[in-house]
This record gives sequence, C-alpha cells and structure tokens, in this order.
Amino acid sequence: MTTSLHALSRTEPAVWLFIRLVLGIEWLRGGWEKIGDPGWTAQPAGRAVEGFLNGAIAKSTAGRYPEVPHWFHSLANDVFLPNADLLAYLVSFGELLIGLGLILGGLTRVAALSGVMMNMLFLWSGTSATNPPMLLLGVAIVLLGTHAGEYGLDRWLLPALRSVSATRVRTALRAGGVLATVLLA
Repeated sequence: MTTSLHALSRTEPAVWLFIRLVLGIEWLRGGWEKIGDPGWTAQPAGRAVEGFLNGAIAKSTAGRYPEVPHWFHSLANDVFLPNADLLAYLVSFGELLIGLGLILGGLTRVAALSGVMMNMLFLWSGTSATNPPMLLLGVAIVLLGTHAGEYGLDRWLLPALRSVSATRVRTALRAGGVLATVLLA
C-alpha cells in the first residue's frame, strides 16, 4: 500500500500538469480569439458582449422555467450591459491571463478560481458548450490541486511569496506591538 501511495504522489503533479494544459489551452485560445476582434476589443468594442447579454436576458423571460435565472436578468441589464465595453476587455484579457496562469503553472489555483468564476457567469447566462467540463476541471484544481503547479512556476513562486508574506506579518506584528506599547503607556 505504501508503494502505491508513493507512486501516486510522484505521478500526481504530472496528472495536474496535463489537466492544467488542457484547461489552459482552452482559456488561452478563447482569449486570443477575442483580442483584436471587432465587437470584442476592436471597434465597435463591446458589441459581442451586448449581443451575448441581450440573448441571456431574452432567455430569462422565456417560459415557466427559464434557462437564465431572473436575478441574472437584473444583473445583466443593470450592471453588465451599461459596461459592455469594459466587460469585453475584461473577458478577453481575463481569459488570456487565466490560460497563461494555468499553462505556465503560475498562481495556478488563483487562475483556476478565476476561470471557475467566469464559467459560472457564462453558465448563468444560459450558455453551456465547453463550460461544464471546464468548470469541473477548474473546481478540481482549486479544491484538490495542492500540487497542481509543482511542474510550473508555482514551484518557485509560492515559496517566495510565503517568505515575503511571513516577513511582512512579522514586521506588522512588531510594529503593532510597538504601537500597543506606546498607546498603553
């Protein structure tokens, strides 16, 4: 039993690498196609988002059990549509950055969580296509992928961030102790 667990622990980063690459390539491709595309980030910027959101709003009023939740109708109409230009850039470059983060293994779980949030918004707006499997893979990385970035930048990036973070916490605690001493004196 110990041998098989050891073998699993050695192959786990490779499995996560495969999942990261599959998911990351899909995100990167989606973002790359939108950047410079008319309606997304080229003039008329935001038209693709407007069409997408208007379709979601139409689906939210169709029938007794609509494909799009009613609360999303209000969010899309009141918040997203007035900011369609900005959203076009956020979606395009967001997808690109999520893809790069997953492919390079840099802040892997943050990239996966960002992808999960974007997938949820796409699903709430009534689209499916590749969103359900991408959502499941993203959730798996977020919840189970402690070694997801081991074959990537996270191998060096996360220890460095932990070191900087620990130093800042110690400095803040010392400063807080000095401040408390001054205030209580």
